[in-house]
Amino acid sequence: MMWGYGPDWGMMGGWGGSWFGPLIMVIFWLLILAALVVGLVWLVRSGSHGTVGQLHPSGRSAGLDVLEERYARGEINRDEYLQEKRDISG
Repeated sequence: MMWGYGPDWGMMGGWGGSWFGPLIMVIFWLLILAALVVGLVWLVRSGSHGTVGQLHPSGRSAGLDVLEERYARGEINRDEYLQEKRDISG
């Protein structure tokens, strides 16, 4: 028997020519792709939560949304609502 030949010849002991190697590579790349998708979704969702003073995609201030919610719940009266709306709008 010559050196390097036999039932376990090759770099990976015979695994290189079977279905196992390509299967591991497919699983590896699917995991990488899934991690990228999850990361992208997380970035998009975390960036869409505006804070007070930032503009929403519609161009409105988040402060106006909070003010309207407070007025709708009855926490402030009409005069307070109008005054604060003027203050927020500039």
